[in-house]
Amino acid sequence: MTQIHSTAIVDAKAELADDVCIGPYSIVGPDVVIGAGTWVGPHAVITGPTVIGQRNRIYQFASVGSDCQDKKYRGEPTRLEIGDDNVIRESCTLHRGTIQDQSLTRIGSRNLLMVNTHVAHDVIIGDDGIFANNVGIAGHVVIGDSVIIGGNSGIHQFCRIGSYAMLGGGTTLFKDIPAYVMASGNPAEARGMNFEGMKRRGWSSQTLNALRKAYKAVYRDGLTLEAAYPVLEALAVEAPEIQLFIDTLRESTRGIAR
Repeated sequence: MTQIHSTAIVDAKAELADDVCIGPYSIVGPDVVIGAGTWVGPHAVITGPTVIGQRNRIYQFASVGSDCQDKKYRGEPTRLEIGDDNVIRESCTLHRGTIQDQSLTRIGSRNLLMVNTHVAHDVIIGDDGIFANNVGIAGHVVIGDSVIIGGNSGIHQFCRIGSYAMLGGGTTLFKDIPAYVMASGNPAEARGMNFEGMKRRGWSSQTLNALRKAYKAVYRDGLTLEAAYPVLEALAVEAPEIQLFIDTLRESTRGIAR
């Protein structure tokens, strides 16, 4: 049975699964869909059009699905979509998209958004990410799966961050980060690959060695990307995981942080 605190305000046009819990003084507006098992703490505000999946936890003072801060926005009915099993901590702000892009901001599943994380309009985030306190993600950013971003980091609009990448605390990112790469600094510089994370996932030593060679070809051997691609493609035969590294290099539109 849905549990709605007596002080909460839930619009009649909102759709809540049977076991959703809405805490004291929270507000759920029209055109909001909340899936089974989701818990919304006190003093949260959820506006639509927004779709929230199952078993999410949304803490106090979070603002989910608000109008974006793009000055071109004129009230169009854009969307926010959130997957399953995410944790959205205190004072996070998640904004809907704009018609200048796909009219959509999307957050995948099993992400941890720590206190005061900001997800701007048209951002696309994959699954299993960790975003530490005070991370700011500007509009149109694309982030892959299993990305870790350290606290107080800022991501410039239109940047792309590949899966399994990692940014150290206080990083300011103006360019793209390929898959697997660790970066830090202001402006961000590549520091290596997230090999420790790969080991924890049980990746083989053969794969790790191939990725070391791939990183060296791009970041240490003085090659242009066009000259490095044949080296990377040969390594991808040995370790298919390198194809993701190649794909994120080719998809870069802002150039990669070096």
